[in-house]
Amino acid sequence: QEQLVESGGGLVQPGGSLRLSCAASGLNLDAYAIVWFRQAPGKEREGVSCITTGFSTYSRDSVKGRFTISRDHSSNTVYLQMNALKPEDTGVYRCAAGTDDYCSGYICNIPALCNYDYWGQGTQVTVSS
Repeated sequence: QEQLVESGGGLVQPGGSLRLSCAASGLNLDAYAIVWFRQAPGKEREGVSCITTGFSTYSRDSVKGRFTISRDHSSNTVYLQMNALKPEDTGVYRCAAGTDDYCSGYICNIPALCNYDYWGQGTQVTVSS
């Protein structure tokens, strides 16, 4: 069965760190651009960071310098290292697999335009003191 599974979320104090994982089974992540999205209660989903098949990356301005996305071929996993976390980083984080066009200097987040092939179920990140 082809699926993406996120892990690594949790409760952390402001200024703390978490590393999220997006692990794939039944599909080769090397063939896809991977995007991390997040959604806070009552807010729209937003693209956070993405990485292409060629290892190009993009992150939204609010997380630049704090979040780092990477991919590991041997474990078929994409990681999101999140440092200096802020309360506004709170939300459910989900990874999605799509084409490199969806991660080309921006993150495609318009369902009518970008049809991601696979989605994970999400992992909760809560930043609070």
